[in-house]
Amino acid sequence: MAAAAGRRWWWFLWAAVLAHVASGAGFVVDLDESFKENRKDDIWLVDFYAPWCGHCKKLEPVWNEVGIEMERMGSPVKVGKMDATSFSSIASEFGVRGYPTIKLLKGDLAYNYRGPRTKDDIVEFANRVAGPLIRPLPSQHMFEHVQKRHRVLFVYVGGESPLKEKYIDVASELIVYTYFFSASENVLPKYVTLPELPAVVVFKDGTYFVYDEYEDGDLSSWINRERFQGYLNVDGFTLYELGDTGKLVAIAVIDDKNSSVEHTRLKSIIQEVARDYRDNFHSELTIPTIVVLNTSNQQYFLPDRHIENTKDMVKFINNILDGTAEAQGGDGLLQRIKRVIYDAKSTVMSVFKSSPLLGCFLFGLPLGVISIMCYGICTADPDGGVDEHETAKKESSDRELTDEGTEEEQEEGKNGRDTELSDDELQQKDLMEKKKD
Repeated sequence: MAAAAGRRWWWFLWAAVLAHVASGAGFVVDLDESFKENRKDDIWLVDFYAPWCGHCKKLEPVWNEVGIEMERMGSPVKVGKMDATSFSSIASEFGVRGYPTIKLLKGDLAYNYRGPRTKDDIVEFANRVAGPLIRPLPSQHMFEHVQKRHRVLFVYVGGESPLKEKYIDVASELIVYTYFFSASENVLPKYVTLPELPAVVVFKDGTYFVYDEYEDGDLSSWINRERFQGYLNVDGFTLYELGDTGKLVAIAVIDDKNSSVEHTRLKSIIQEVARDYRDNFHSELTIPTIVVLNTSNQQYFLPDRHIENTKDMVKFINNILDGTAEAQGGDGLLQRIKRVIYDAKSTVMSVFKSSPLLGCFLFGLPLGVISIMCYGICTADPDGGVDEHETAKKESSDRELTDEGTEEEQEEGKNGRDTELSDDELQQKDLMEKKKD
């Protein structure tokens, strides 16, 4: 009996261990104050979280999957998590301002992750940042392999130069977003022709573009713009990053799963414009019901007619550039007020739709209190003010009377003065009598 009970106990213990490992918690380290001193010996991918944060709770199972994947790959990156509310001084030192915050810590450097919170995207970020800053491409075979894996590919071609130093500086800043490579000229495909060496080249959209310092300006700004495909699927994170480039963003809104003729036709139109008219617009385009966003001032543009072909699309964008297209939205004062009103209205409506009773309580109670206060003010007795005035007047007269003294005190004072005058008269009489003598 005891042996059977012991076997059951061991079985439950082993099942608990397996469940712990399967959940990924075994590959994610809970970090404490000692992490500050010990972290520099390793590369760490850390989730700074708050126990009460809903987004943090949603990330937790994904983070456990990240821990499992990094262990399976044999990555040198260690995965950890830290309660930023319990170790707030350490979190502040690393610049944590919100929850959850994901950072890769490599030596004295800390890289912020701002992409989608999915296992694959986070693992990709960790492997990219943890690896070499500039990855060499020693052969054409390696170049072709890398080009198949990456839709956007930056390559430095040439030897040591000031341009290479700038390229390294930009890579250290933008490695969180994209990969950086270096190669010799004979490694590149035969269709690539470079006007001069050294050069920085971006491969994307089935072609390539060479950086020109005089036309393209700062290398960092150019790479930050060119790291996006001309035609791409946009999510919230990508749209936010596109805003940093200061570009107009043309967005087509369609159902990705819909393969109807209309969707396919409009998609092909925008792809053609993005590919063939890049030098005219320098804008990022994406699929039907076209919306062009000006991310610098929150304005947007809608076509005034149905887009039938490439010519219509080109005309629409030219109208935006020459100022004839009507701009909507913006960040002016009136527009901000409209947004506040719209957000308030949407919030109220959503609350009432989801829970009418809760909506009545949240909005009815304050309105009821305010109504009672207004009613009390409006129905107040107007004679109360007169009574108060008369009372104040009476108190004032009483104070005056009190200052002068009571009637008895005033009479005594009068008698006193009469007595004093009688004494003077007596003294004068005495003097007169002495003079007579």
